[in-house]
Amino acid sequence: PAAIVTGTGVAARHGILIKDVDTLQKAHAIKALIFDKTGTLTQGRPVLASWSGTAEQLRLAAALQQASEHPLALAMREAVGKEVTLPQPEAVEVRVGAGIVGQVAGHTVAIGNGSLLAQLGIEVPAQDKQPADGATRVWVAIDGVVAGIAALADTLRPESPEAIATLRQRGIASWLVSGDAPAPVAHIAAKLGLDGAFDSVLPAGKVEKVAALRAQTRGLVAMVGDGVNDAPALAAADVGIAMGSGSDVAMETASITLMRSDPRLVADAIDISAATWRTIQQNLFWAFVFNIIGIPLAALGYLSPELAGAAMALSSITVLSNSLLLKRWQPRALAQVSHNVSTESNR
Repeated sequence: PAAIVTGTGVAARHGILIKDVDTLQKAHAIKALIFDKTGTLTQGRPVLASWSGTAEQLRLAAALQQASEHPLALAMREAVGKEVTLPQPEAVEVRVGAGIVGQVAGHTVAIGNGSLLAQLGIEVPAQDKQPADGATRVWVAIDGVVAGIAALADTLRPESPEAIATLRQRGIASWLVSGDAPAPVAHIAAKLGLDGAFDSVLPAGKVEKVAALRAQTRGLVAMVGDGVNDAPALAAADVGIAMGSGSDVAMETASITLMRSDPRLVADAIDISAATWRTIQQNLFWAFVFNIIGIPLAALGYLSPELAGAAMALSSITVLSNSLLLKRWQPRALAQVSHNVSTESNR
């Protein structure tokens, strides 16, 4: 108990909230991690990189996106500017994993992927190709005709490459899961050197990917996410890790919450679990040593009550002192930041 209390306390001081004892004791045994893409490994704030339609068509699309909280929707709303007046959408229908449909200023507007257009019976122009730069392609159709295509780009968090490299050094496989099309998902996976990626995955499908990876690795699998649609997978994983910048549902479901939006803290959470587990084993060793020596001596009459009491007190002091050594633990991410600041100061 002393090691567990100290371990959870020092983790919390460094922005890693561990909710239960079971998670603290088993996180060190994680063999594979599945990362959600948007808001976890990326900034979660896409921007409109290009638009092939007219300004008026983009205004209608942005008006419909007022009914959505998706990061891609926010990017389209910001692209038209705050000074532009947007009409209110009506009869809005959100189709999970496909897009959104509704009425805007007397027009039927649909925004989504190729699957949505297929559902609506709208033909996709054959000459358009998926952007090769990793941007997510979003089709916009107005009154049953494709009006344009928006390329929405989301940049990687600057800490993501180091986070994946650290996990690789520890022998932990890193995978990516996203509902985005294959091209942007493959682009991110290749850029980070991930072990694999799952694209075009619906929210319910993320649970299946967790189970599949658990069967493949035959070990503990953790899920790292930040959105409402990540909650089922966070609950299904052996260890669920939520980003503190994400939704309340994700943080409530996960067993570990990272209070800073720094994916390097994932490796640090595993490290503090390993450090706590080592301390528990050391404490058990010392407790058994005192008892293995003391009990036979007491049985043979060589141990007086005074010495027995002193030995018991020394055993408790040894265990508590060893547990308190955990307070010296420092996250790798914080140490790296301190190193960078020191380097810049010397320059």
